[in-house]
Amino acid sequence: MEENNLVITFTITLLIVVLTMIFIYVVFIKKKTTLLIAQKEKDMRFEKELATSQVEIKEQTLNYIGQELHDDVGQKLSVVRLRQNQLISKLKNTEKEELNELSELLGECIQDIRNLSKTLITEQIIHFGLTESIEREVKRIQKLKLLKIDFITQKQDIDISPKHGLILFRIIQESINNILKHSRAKNVTIRLDDDQETLHINISDNGKGFNTTKIQDGSGLKNMELRAKLIHAEFSIQSELDKGTQTSITYYKHIT
Repeated sequence: MEENNLVITFTITLLIVVLTMIFIYVVFIKKKTTLLIAQKEKDMRFEKELATSQVEIKEQTLNYIGQELHDDVGQKLSVVRLRQNQLISKLKNTEKEELNELSELLGECIQDIRNLSKTLITEQIIHFGLTESIEREVKRIQKLKLLKIDFITQKQDIDISPKHGLILFRIIQESINNILKHSRAKNVTIRLDDDQETLHINISDNGKGFNTTKIQDGSGLKNMELRAKLIHAEFSIQSELDKGTQTSITYYKHIT
């Protein structure tokens, strides 16, 4: 009798152990699956944001290059052609024929530039890197002569993945656009402080400021914050009325 009880007790105990192990395994698999799904969703959000940022930068770069080619280079060549046509009218027939050929060639160059201005796209972050891309953006803003903008950095080469650099550049670009549209600032400073672990980005202006508790959806600030979260960066804005605005981004290099 005691032996039967022992066998029953052992069997029940073994069954409980087996069921417990099965339960733990099922819970583990479920948790692992949940984590994998969450990671997959996170990766998909990142890739989507990356693609969106690439398209936005391409569009802005294209618009800028197109405007420069059309308004600057194209206009200069047009003036050269006009001046050449004025000189042709004063020349002899034999000389006119040769210069007419040059005028036609110049006209083709002008048309080629106009066509190029509509199709040219550049992957500037991947090609130039974050620092030089910011420098190029600053030069673009300086040409507008709407405000004084300075870029301060101790390092030219920053060790950061091009994909994350693209997201950071888009945040900086969007911040600058907000300043141009809303701040009425006269001075803007962009500062990069880079060390082995972190990259600190600070964008400050002396504009009219705003109440940070009343951020409007259309301002783009929430969008910048969401983009920062995708690459595990910290994003914050400090602003006071009539005292300007400071935007800070802290990017941790070794978090993926």
